[in-house]
Amino acid sequence: MNKFWSAKVSELTPYVPGEQPKLNHLVKLNTNENPYPPSPRVLEVLRQEAGEALKLYPDPNGTALKEAVARHFGLQVQQVFVGNGSDEVLAHAFAALLKHERPLLYPDITYSFYPVYCGLYDIASERVPLDENYHIRVDDYLRPNGGIIFPNPNAPTGCMLPLAEIRRLLEGNTESVVVVDEAYVDFGGESAACLVNSYPNLLVVQTLSKSRSLAGLRVGFAVGDAGLIEALERVKGSFNSYPLGRLAIAGAVAAIEDQEHFEVTRKAVMLTRERLTSGLEGLGFQVLPSAANFIFARHPHHNGAALAAALRERHIIVRHFAQPRIDQFLRITIGTEEQSCKLVEALAEILSRSA
Repeated sequence: MNKFWSAKVSELTPYVPGEQPKLNHLVKLNTNENPYPPSPRVLEVLRQEAGEALKLYPDPNGTALKEAVARHFGLQVQQVFVGNGSDEVLAHAFAALLKHERPLLYPDITYSFYPVYCGLYDIASERVPLDENYHIRVDDYLRPNGGIIFPNPNAPTGCMLPLAEIRRLLEGNTESVVVVDEAYVDFGGESAACLVNSYPNLLVVQTLSKSRSLAGLRVGFAVGDAGLIEALERVKGSFNSYPLGRLAIAGAVAAIEDQEHFEVTRKAVMLTRERLTSGLEGLGFQVLPSAANFIFARHPHHNGAALAAALRERHIIVRHFAQPRIDQFLRITIGTEEQSCKLVEALAEILSRSA
């Protein structure tokens, strides 16, 4: 502990992002990036925007982006919040909406930034176990709480909670905020954004990093009741007046408006996911049902950490989590067809050598 640190710093356990390794001829399947480039419209508007105007501050409200999001979901601009990636949007939600006397509820196997935010903002929380098939049980959340948050589809499992179950969860928790983190929803799920006009306690958070291929621009947003959005705006205005730069705003608007490119690339990812799932199951892997751009798989006769290490020796990087209940699983990003074939071939070789 450094003597100059604030007391709080020594108590924090920061989030650890996926590795960004520097290896030659790498098959990188560990950070859930989209294997396909962003819309050509994005690249064009970035070239147009990268001029003298960069000497000027961007629109602090990100109005053009809010309008694009509102049009996309059929909502009002005052129902939209934008931020520097969905992680910043989530951070503001934790500060603005989820700190109460009763504990915040979230799954025991989920996005590992949630406990980090709880520690940062001193939010009491309880982890609610997934069932034996790694699914969220709505009944476990139908009790007094200070808020509920979960990814849908869940991460790192990829399992999806149906919209009917989200509706049941909302109807059973009218006195607290329910945050649905939809980072991966475009790869096979149904967004809960269609419910925000019916449930004033629902906040839906999305990112443009995954299905819009804009991880490098850092853009996220939330949709919900205007009262929830106002709370986020108050926190944002007390933290950073200019979270999104000119390039990020312009690129994000172009990405949202190019629906054709979005449909083509997300469907390509979904098709590869199904083929990869079949290939792994053919090798004896158990693969959880996924609605995300990754799969969660384990082999009943081979150690997960050992498999990850063996793949790394072949310059194929996947994500392994050394934590209870899931330490035998590999989280594998859906890459291109070529990358998926290389992965299956490598695993077939690894399994045959250890047979």
